[in-house]
Amino acid sequence: MPIFHRNDLTFIQPDWLAPEHIKACVTTRVGGKSQAPFDALNLATHVGDDKQAVIQNRELLQQALQLPSQPFWLTQEHTDKVVLWEGLSYDSPPVADASWTTESEGVSCVLTADCLPLLVTNEEGHFVAAIHAGWRGLAKGVVSNTIQMLPGQREKMLVWIGPAISQPYFEVGKEVFDAFVNENTDAEKFFKPHNRTPQKWYADLPGLAEFKLNQLGIEQVFQSGLCSYRDQEWFYSYRRDQQTGRMASLIWFDQP
Repeated sequence: MPIFHRNDLTFIQPDWLAPEHIKACVTTRVGGKSQAPFDALNLATHVGDDKQAVIQNRELLQQALQLPSQPFWLTQEHTDKVVLWEGLSYDSPPVADASWTTESEGVSCVLTADCLPLLVTNEEGHFVAAIHAGWRGLAKGVVSNTIQMLPGQREKMLVWIGPAISQPYFEVGKEVFDAFVNENTDAEKFFKPHNRTPQKWYADLPGLAEFKLNQLGIEQVFQSGLCSYRDQEWFYSYRRDQQTGRMASLIWFDQP
């Protein structure tokens, strides 16, 4: 797990083949101003944390990473909506679960605490994109919608899948199984039957995402292998703790 530290904050750096001018990372819960149960670097304003603490955490984040602008925060609602950031300011974060940009000042960002964060660029580093995908968003098509909007050849696209809940901890019911298997029977291999409860499975969410990316013609997929549920020291997990904070996954262009 590639880790780096800045100003008492701890970050995970993607291990992938992105060009040097593409910068990306995922925050951990280490550092920051939030108190339990949001301790400590919670970056979400919608989870019940003290708003001033979240504002301070976001300021610490921007300073530590020397970001060219504030991250492009979204109002994530498990939709299939994708927003192109073109340097415009918003009165409030738009409702969407993915963003992308070609602007040098843009910082695409998503918040997660078990759902998938996917960071996307291409071999030339022409664009950056961030996607939030729980099982609902993945089934609705937020990943495919984003990929379809991005410029360039798909065989040259790179996707990194960050920390999310792993299969041993992600128990799901028939509605989740059906959402994927009814669309493509090959998706069944990403579901392990529950050993005690009928009509229950353990779902491999990162595997399902890679499966969908492969179907879209993207082969350069890099799995972090990190589990938000298991690694409590590093990550928030909604399924583990219910009331908790959120990590941010960010991708942007290095400034000359």
